[in-house]
Amino acid sequence: MKIPHYQIDAFTSKVFSGNPAAVCPLEHWLEDHQMQSIAAENNLSETAFFVKKDDHYELRWFTPKVEVDLCGHATLASAFVIFNYIDQSAQSVSFKTKSDMLQVYREGTLLSMDFPARKAVPCDIPEQLISALGKSPDEVLLARDYLVIYDSEKVIRSLKPDMNLLMNLDALGIIVTSVGGHSDFVSRFFAPGVGVPEDPVTGSAHCTLIPYWSEKLGKKKLHAFQVSLRGGELLCEDLGKRVKISGNAVRYSEGYLYL
Repeated sequence: MKIPHYQIDAFTSKVFSGNPAAVCPLEHWLEDHQMQSIAAENNLSETAFFVKKDDHYELRWFTPKVEVDLCGHATLASAFVIFNYIDQSAQSVSFKTKSDMLQVYREGTLLSMDFPARKAVPCDIPEQLISALGKSPDEVLLARDYLVIYDSEKVIRSLKPDMNLLMNLDALGIIVTSVGGHSDFVSRFFAPGVGVPEDPVTGSAHCTLIPYWSEKLGKKKLHAFQVSLRGGELLCEDLGKRVKISGNAVRYSEGYLYL
């Protein structure tokens, strides 16, 4: 079996930064264990698979360990592949996913994604979370992921979490965030329990970050940086029950898988 395979760096305009995602366009679905094995072999934070269905695409995402319900950077990467290799005349593309119908559209040089908002709410704070992060936060909330708020970008950049402790928490991931020095806010994202110790740039985390910072800062349009080692830039907008997440993407490689 010969499967097209692209590696796209998302939320950046240059290779070796942003978040790399593998993208595999399929004519029909593989067995789940095959897709999980491909994702494990790729060993990237996400591998995306999609199949054309009528006027949209069905889209699924796998980390090296599990299938996830929502992924931003691999959705952006999938749209980049469709716009550049499959349907170059398209101005937008719709994806049916486990979470929702998602749309990505061209907006000048950017690709913009229409995603569901996931507002975080107050929660009990696990002692293990604070121990793992090593610094006491100003606030902890919970959506799909823990949202942990600190008082400065310097603190966010300095965190060195204990991944063994984070693995046992009852959430998919941990978002740490603060006001940014040169942006509205910054963040990092850790999900060792699903095989992603630190994700370079996390679109799905911004489904929670955008509503939080929109309310805190009193503005709908926000400029964000994820301050991982690779780093990534996101332009965001709070749309109420939805959020808009925009960014660039660039091809790193293309080829085939042989199964």
